[in-house]
Amino acid sequence: MKIIFFGTPLFAVPTLEKLLTHSTIEVVAVVTQPDKRRGRGNKLIPSPVKSVAVAHNIPVWQPRRVKKNAKTLNLLRQAQADVFVVVAYGQILSKEILDMPKLGCVNVHGSILPKYRGAAPIQWSIYHGEAETGNTTMLMDVGMDTGPMLLKSVTPIGLLDNAVSIAEILAKDGADLLLETLFKLEEREIEAISQDDSLATYAPLIQNSDYEIDWSRSALDIHNQVRGFFPNCFTSFRGQSLKVMATVPVGAEYWSELPPELQKLEKVWSSESEVVGNIGEVVKVIKGLGPVVQTGTGWLLLWQVQLAGKKAVSGWDFANGRRLAVGEVIAVETKGTEINSIDISRKEGIGNRE
Repeated sequence: MKIIFFGTPLFAVPTLEKLLTHSTIEVVAVVTQPDKRRGRGNKLIPSPVKSVAVAHNIPVWQPRRVKKNAKTLNLLRQAQADVFVVVAYGQILSKEILDMPKLGCVNVHGSILPKYRGAAPIQWSIYHGEAETGNTTMLMDVGMDTGPMLLKSVTPIGLLDNAVSIAEILAKDGADLLLETLFKLEEREIEAISQDDSLATYAPLIQNSDYEIDWSRSALDIHNQVRGFFPNCFTSFRGQSLKVMATVPVGAEYWSELPPELQKLEKVWSSESEVVGNIGEVVKVIKGLGPVVQTGTGWLLLWQVQLAGKKAVSGWDFANGRRLAVGEVIAVETKGTEINSIDISRKEGIGNRE
C-alpha cells in the first residue's frame, strides 16, 4: 500500500512511525508544515513529523498552502498513492487533493465524532468535564472534520488526567486504529457512516483569555480548565502572574479517584469541619501538599504552580517558600497580564485547520 502522510505535531508521530515499520506499507512522501522560528535564538525548527521523516530518508514537502502550491499538487498526482493519511496536518485539503488517492484521504481525529470537531478536541473535552474521549478515523471531505466515519476507539479521562497525558494515550491508540482502518478499507470490510450534524460540537483554537482563572466558578470547573488547558492557566499572586499547572478538587466525592500520594488530603480534610472563606481566599495550607483555595463552589488544592520567571514547583514548596498564610487572597488580574503560552493545539492538537 503506497501512502503519502500529512502531519505536523508530536501527536502525529506514533502513526507515522507505525506506518514506516510495517512490511506491506510504503510511505512515499511526507507533507508537513514549514519550519518555524522558535526559542531565544530564533532558529528554524522542523516539525516533529519532519524530523522522523528525515531520519528515515523519506522525501518531505513543506508548502505554506498546499492547495495553492502547484509544485506540491503535481508531486501528489505523480505519486499515484493508494491513500493519503492525515493526522494533525494543520491545513484544510481541497477537493482536488481529496480526490487524488485511490482509497481516499483517511484522517485520525482525537475525539469521538461528531463531538469536538475542530483544532483542539482533547483540550475542550477535558475542559467540559467529559468522562471519556477517543479517536475516530474518517474519510475526509471538504468540511472541518465532517467526513463519514470509519472506526472509533474510546479512552477514559481520569480526574487528574490533563491534555498532555491524554494526547499521549490517544496518539498511540490512533496509530493502531489507523492501521486497522487502512487494511479493512482496502478489503472493503468497513462501511463509512455519515455523521449526525445535529450532534456536533466544536473545539475551536484556544485564546489567551481562555487561560484566565475566575475563582468565582466552581472548584471542578476550574480544575477542568487547568488540566484541559495545561500548562497555561494563570491567576495573580502578590502582583505577579502565577501559572496554576495542577490542581485537585477537595471533597468526599473525589476521594476514591485520588492516587496514593494524595490520600493524605482525605485524612486531613475529613478530620476537620469544612471551612468557608471568601472567593479566592486560602482557607488552609496542608503540610506536604499545598494551599487550599475557596472557589465559588467548593475548594481547590493548588498542587503545582509556577511564578513568572521561576521554575514550576509543588504547591507545598510554593506555600512554604512564600510563607503563604491562611486568609491571603489569590485573585486574577487580567489587565496588563501576559503569559508565555504553550500552544498545545500545535504541540499536541489533532484538528485540521487553515
